[in-house]
Amino acid sequence: MSLKGCTAPDQLRTVIQSRSLAAPKVLTHRGIAVVSCCSAPSVSTPLTASQTSINPTNVSAPAKASGASLRYSHTDRRFLSLVDQFRLGGMAEDGFSYKRRFRVRSCEVGPNKTATIGAIAILLQEVSCNHVQSLGYTDGFGRSYTMMQLHLIWVITRMHIEVYKYPTWGDAIEIETWYEGGRVGNRRDWIIKDAAGTVIGRATSKWVMMNQDTRRVHKVSDEVLDEILSYCPRTPRLSFPEEDNSSLKKIPKLKEPAQYSRLELKPRTADLDMNQHINNVTYIAWILESMPQEVIDNYEIQKITLDYRRECLHDDMVDSLTSMEQMEGAEADLELKVTNGSATGNKHEEDCCQFLHFMRLSGGRPELNRGRTEWRRIPTR
Repeated sequence: MSLKGCTAPDQLRTVIQSRSLAAPKVLTHRGIAVVSCCSAPSVSTPLTASQTSINPTNVSAPAKASGASLRYSHTDRRFLSLVDQFRLGGMAEDGFSYKRRFRVRSCEVGPNKTATIGAIAILLQEVSCNHVQSLGYTDGFGRSYTMMQLHLIWVITRMHIEVYKYPTWGDAIEIETWYEGGRVGNRRDWIIKDAAGTVIGRATSKWVMMNQDTRRVHKVSDEVLDEILSYCPRTPRLSFPEEDNSSLKKIPKLKEPAQYSRLELKPRTADLDMNQHINNVTYIAWILESMPQEVIDNYEIQKITLDYRRECLHDDMVDSLTSMEQMEGAEADLELKVTNGSATGNKHEEDCCQFLHFMRLSGGRPELNRGRTEWRRIPTR
């Protein structure tokens, strides 16, 4: 086949049309339809073996649930072929976790050219949505067919992130995610690695089921649990296996008056998610709004924990309150330095600091979120 004299778009179109693509095949697994598509090998080899999945919008829910045959137009199949070429993520070898590669973009870094904690949280969210879509969850939010029939949704109740080393602009990272199902709700975990395979971060979260009409927490039924457990690791796997890890620490309510505050923060249109609610990542930005500038300039977040207690809508006004919290072992270090006659400050407190955060609807109204952040001095790069 000669491509001489063709423009770049024409060449791409010719290559796509010349690819061998078999008819899509529907696999059903515990009430969830998974659509797979066999095609010729991708032009670029992904980091891990990927499975092509699609989210057809022209198929009824009963068809997805029953595993009925699906038909796609030539345009649909050509699009799927193109997606397959540029896919950078896929199910891991165990068939339960999902891995996705990212390259840190310029819009995701701060003044020191490293990724921000907000950017890290967004990437965690992105790989989670990619994961559930690859499993055939049609709305991208991890809702099974039964959940959609009953108008049930997942809402986050806790998020904990630890970053041991922030990637810099242009760095390649890989994020792996998986989830555990249970009667009360779901747990989703993540592992973040750099290009050399070194773990540079970990995260975990807890989710409960809510009725989207009544806004009340809903118990996980046997039918829904059966669908969920189909895609959970057979052996429990936790990103934080230690019994005394920071993700389990209770966050006390901040005592007022707070040391630092930003009042009447107004959600932006860009803060809304696909459910028309404030994206959970926005709370990280609100925490930073009430942090003292000297900490922002000289320290970076090494741990952040957020407890979500109430929904926030686009027309709500939010107060962000922050106070410094005594770190564990700080008093012992101080006593040791006094005993030794040291005239210098507490080295532990100089290199690390910890804060409590409290967010509420403006005007002293109900609590939205409480959090804790641990900061370390920005290393010399």
